[in-house]
Amino acid sequence: MSGGGLNGRTAIVGIGATEFSQAAGRSETRLATEAILAALADAGLSTADVDGLVSYTIDPVEETELVRALGIPEIGWSSRVPYGGAGSQGVLLHAAAAVASGVANVVVAYRAVRARSGARRFGAARAGGATSSHSGTTAGQWCAPFGVLTPASWMALNATRYMHTFGVSSEDLGRAVVGLRDFAATNPAARFYGRPITLDDHQASRWIAEPAIRLFDCCQETDGAVALVVTAADRARDTPAPVTIAVAAAAALAGQEVATDHYSPDLSVMTGSTALARRLFDQTGIQRGDLDLLMVYDAFTPMLFMQLEGLGFCGPGEAKDLIASGALARGGSLPANTNGGLIGEGYIHGLNLTTEAVRQLRGTAANQLDRAELALVSASRTGVILARA
Repeated sequence: MSGGGLNGRTAIVGIGATEFSQAAGRSETRLATEAILAALADAGLSTADVDGLVSYTIDPVEETELVRALGIPEIGWSSRVPYGGAGSQGVLLHAAAAVASGVANVVVAYRAVRARSGARRFGAARAGGATSSHSGTTAGQWCAPFGVLTPASWMALNATRYMHTFGVSSEDLGRAVVGLRDFAATNPAARFYGRPITLDDHQASRWIAEPAIRLFDCCQETDGAVALVVTAADRARDTPAPVTIAVAAAAALAGQEVATDHYSPDLSVMTGSTALARRLFDQTGIQRGDLDLLMVYDAFTPMLFMQLEGLGFCGPGEAKDLIASGALARGGSLPANTNGGLIGEGYIHGLNLTTEAVRQLRGTAANQLDRAELALVSASRTGVILARA
């Protein structure tokens, strides 16, 4: 899959989000409706304009329930994206494809979750069975007998090999987290607003999956919802603040699973990101040096490192040096995750990285950059490049 002929033909015209908390006190359906109504209001549209819905296989909010709750008259397109967080930007590809093909005019991409206060916490141990109510994936059954029961432990298998191969230390990972928490500390929407940390703080946090992942290397278990509204580029010109979807791409490889790839010949390389890079850059002519902002899926710190390398922003094993240089931090040459990322702001399946990119391109972000014309949002094997309209 790739953006192909979709490039530049669609735009994000509205974004909306609830507060990010540890106890929302309301259902996922309620959270979804709040975020969607906010996104439509942001776009100057109403529920009567919506004729498409896109979400994830793990989202608990059914389309039929959502249509009733919002009072949407009729939809002509609905789809769901698999792969867990690695597929988080796939909803933009689905929405853009629906609009560009003409089967829908206004598509809403949404994610609602009670990852902290729900029936089962998102980071809780689980053994075998389907990964969601919509799938029969049994990948977890291959890990569970060996004690690999949580998302952190799934990722730690690859991360441990990566750290061993390239001599990456926990302190190297901690430097990235300090930068993320620095951005979060000045973002009022972030879980860690007003709470920066030092490298010593990171090193003092307890191990979750030794030797790769400490507590402060983990994203937040968050209650909340995010929604984005996508329509055609020509229609977008009549909305208040459109952002062009310059490229939308995905790369699903044989043997990959919900969270990561445990069957690659080389676990130290994020092969999905390498394949994604070909579709984002090699097949479009966009250069990495053209980008002003990176928003990279950081469910766990090692994922940030491995994606930077897989996407070609540095060579194998060089992410630690790129981060130590300060390039991705506040005031750096290529700032990354300016909302604090999933580690510092909150975890809404990675879709809140997209809303931050939109804000930066609009010029309305809490940590607004001096220059923001082109932004990459990456999630391992799905990604979009967004451009100021």
